Amino acid sequence: MSATTPETPTKLQLLELLAAIGTAQWRDFAAAAAHHGLTSTQAKVLAQLDGPLPMRALATLLVCDASNVTGIVDRLEARSLVRREPSPADRRVKNVAATDEGREVIRRVREEMQATSGALDTLDADESAALYGLLARLRPGMEKNA
Repeated sequence: MSATTPETPTKLQLLELLAAIGTAQWRDFAAAAAHHGLTSTQAKVLAQLDGPLPMRALATLLVCDASNVTGIVDRLEARSLVRREPSPADRRVKNVAATDEGREVIRRVREEMQATSGALDTLDADESAALYGLLARLRPGMEKNA
């Protein structure tokens, strides 16, 4: 289907397009992360840390075993990008929090995603607003089962 085809796309066509865009965005994210000496998974951890999160919650977000998160956090902590702290609600639970340096690194990673930014720059203000609205409508349903 071309961009000028007036037919209504099938769900499969929409899903394939979303997957292709997601893959391209992830590749761009991974390349920017690598520029800062991070794996894509390490950068994803930093991107999730708007505030302190329990290790188990990180494992859920990363769709991996909690034991894998320990190694990832160990490496980020060795670079002073995150710190572990006891949960105020339950001192047996360890939260992971981004340091100022960690927040700065992930800000730069996001800023350096040139392919993604360049693609979005092709949209005018109305198209950007429409895309944002559509994606915002889809997000809750897609995250519900995550």
